[in-house]
Amino acid sequence: MKKFLELFGMALLVVGGCGILRELTGGWFVFMGFTRAVVGSVPLLRDHQLWAHAALAVAGLAVLVAADRRGRA
Repeated sequence: MKKFLELFGMALLVVGGCGILRELTGGWFVFMGFTRAVVGSVPLLRDHQLWAHAALAVAGLAVLVAADRRGRA
């Protein structure tokens, strides 16, 4: 279970971080286009993509912390 949480948390963190970088640079990083599919497919988040990616990154950090705490118990 710990490995799954670590993998899921890392995936969220990478998607969130890449999305933030893509939004701040004007979208000229083509290899980060997968982040558009993650957030752009939700109609509510289309106008707030930077904040949505930041929330994904924070959620990824939270999952990683939870995985670490679960491993210590």
